[in-house]
Amino acid sequence: METERVTEHEKPAASSTAESTPPEPPGSPSRDAAGSAGEPTGSTGNARPTGATSSTGPGDEAAVPRGRDAVPGQPQPHPSPPQQQPQPHARPHAAQPATEAGPAAGARPASAPAPAAGDAPDGSERSERERRGGDRLRFVGAATRRIARGVDLDETVLGLCRASVPAYSDAILVYLRDPLPVGDERPTGSFILRLRRSDRIPDDPLTAQALQAAQSVAPGPGPAGEAAEHTGQHTGGGANLAFGMVSGMAAGVAGTTAAQLAEVRPGGPLAEVLRGVRPVFADSPAASAALPELLGPDRDVPAGNRAILAPLRGRRRVIGAAVFLRRPDRPAFEPDDLLIAAQLATHTALGVDKAVLYGREAYIADELQRTMLPDELPQPTGVQLASRYLPAAETARVGGDWYDAIPLPGSRVALVVGDVMGHSMTSAAIMGQLRTTAQTLAGLDLPPQEVLHHLDEQAQRLGSDRMATCLYAVYDPVAHRIVVANAGHPPPVMLHRGGRAEVLRIPAGAPIGVGGVDFEAVELDAPAGATLLLYTDGLVESRQRDVWTGIEHLREKLAATARLTRPGAAAPLEPLCDEVLDIVGPGDRDDDIALLAARFDGIAPSDVAYWFLDPRAQTARQARRLARRALARWGLEELSDAVELLVSEIVTNAVRYAERPITLRLLRTDTLRCEVGDDVPQLPRLRQARATDEGGRGLYLVNRLARRWGATRLSTGKVVWFELPCPEPAPEP
Repeated sequence: METERVTEHEKPAASSTAESTPPEPPGSPSRDAAGSAGEPTGSTGNARPTGATSSTGPGDEAAVPRGRDAVPGQPQPHPSPPQQQPQPHARPHAAQPATEAGPAAGARPASAPAPAAGDAPDGSERSERERRGGDRLRFVGAATRRIARGVDLDETVLGLCRASVPAYSDAILVYLRDPLPVGDERPTGSFILRLRRSDRIPDDPLTAQALQAAQSVAPGPGPAGEAAEHTGQHTGGGANLAFGMVSGMAAGVAGTTAAQLAEVRPGGPLAEVLRGVRPVFADSPAASAALPELLGPDRDVPAGNRAILAPLRGRRRVIGAAVFLRRPDRPAFEPDDLLIAAQLATHTALGVDKAVLYGREAYIADELQRTMLPDELPQPTGVQLASRYLPAAETARVGGDWYDAIPLPGSRVALVVGDVMGHSMTSAAIMGQLRTTAQTLAGLDLPPQEVLHHLDEQAQRLGSDRMATCLYAVYDPVAHRIVVANAGHPPPVMLHRGGRAEVLRIPAGAPIGVGGVDFEAVELDAPAGATLLLYTDGLVESRQRDVWTGIEHLREKLAATARLTRPGAAAPLEPLCDEVLDIVGPGDRDDDIALLAARFDGIAPSDVAYWFLDPRAQTARQARRLARRALARWGLEELSDAVELLVSEIVTNAVRYAERPITLRLLRTDTLRCEVGDDVPQLPRLRQARATDEGGRGLYLVNRLARRWGATRLSTGKVVWFELPCPEPAPEP
């Protein structure tokens, strides 16, 4: 759920630059205290231009003593003949921002009364109008640059608030649709606007006393108190502080808490103003009816063109609204300020559109990357697994790195890690295809070098420039051996139980996609308690170091981590992965990282029973007898009936079709696993036998009695297996 924010501004420093704070248009409070260059202290609020006589004529403003908010270059309170109309600006389309240095000390206000009929305008008035128009242009330029810097939604809205307050307005309310639309969808009924952010000047002298008094009173019950508690402000003492609006506006005109949500009904006043796109003054008939619908009933806004309602229209639809507010002691908005509001609203709406589209792409990228990687790793017998994945950067959420762990027949497990060249959607898509291909090839129980060979052919079919590196290893917990084949990938590192870390020496091979190369596999010892670390080059390579320097650093890090554990014990796997990632500094990561750690527990020889049986009619009886003896040796006699029945059914089916000796293996871990292998590649299928059928019920019994079962095709035939839960040992008396 989006929450609104209240940001309290400090007074802008006089030396601020256009990038940090936009140039302030005429009327900004930072121009009030010291005046412009060349103006003596204590001069009037509307000094005459330099070189002009000090006498005043009928058309000149009355001298007003300079106060805090007497702003040079802006109209000040003065008597004006009712029959005179303000002189229109000479450059209406250039009426935009002001410079930071402030207007000249003797500038005539833009809204000064026009000369009498037939009189030519004074040259100083023309230069004043041109200067003010240039000031507005510079302000809009700096403000839009600040808004455009935002990438996400919060940065864009914050850019609008910081650019507007206090240079353009004293307070701002930004409402956005909830939820924000994505794509080409258009509202067919009413929709909701939520107060996304508000900003104001908190240290205004006119409101400091009211703010101090209000904060000394605890918020009362009700919506106003809840909103005050949420924003860090309190209301009380009869001086209600507007949430996001100028506090104590109009010196006695009470403000109330602005509504958090506003419903825009089709055909309503607010919907009509938003459809009109152009900003309007709050005193206009359309805005007068629309603001209560936006801010809530009984919400007062300053009178006298001191509030502007600006719709935020994106590329295809209205996505929100902004309300600009000024204090009553500050000059009111001028018609040219509507042009500034339109520019700010347009750039903000386009920035919000951009942020929504960026968020949508980031969401798609995250979903794509997440679906390309395993949701969770399997927990095969005899090995513990842990993994990590880090994208290259926040702006590059997808990449070609992947890892996988695939259970194989015989309690073996295939460990795979790979890296497709690039960081794009294309790289992620190719990675997904290669990962799927590797899973399919692993299901065929092909040797590691054959798997890499077929992956190389698949990469060439995807395109001539589809390059990737991959390391494929198969661990056998019964034999305590591991077979590894490499295709241009960084070598794995093994951490032994004693704390010694070594880089495994395996042939590097050529990357996948080169074509016409052979891959070589090596078989290595995998002692119990050892940890094998597979990773991508993003972990060890960066601009500051090469691959082999990074590999040596990784080896030293693993050895140092192992020394922190007690002697003879293996380091915990999950914390070990976190420690490994610490070798990459905050600014030292140029590539995404995939990490797969495997702790080899193995299966003790005493927990394995293995036999070769000739395919004869008496084989089923022999298999039942051997299984019964093994269970008795392990103290699992209560499983004898179920195991003998299931072994008899599977062995009978294997003897019926096999031509070579069949294998029977029992594995005791936390479960009892039985495997029957033969040389027939066809996999059995569970089917519903008819009442008149003599066979077809063996797998039905296996499916009903076993906790899990399956059949896997091998290069030499197939293996049918099932698992039964081992009974818990009886508690000692």
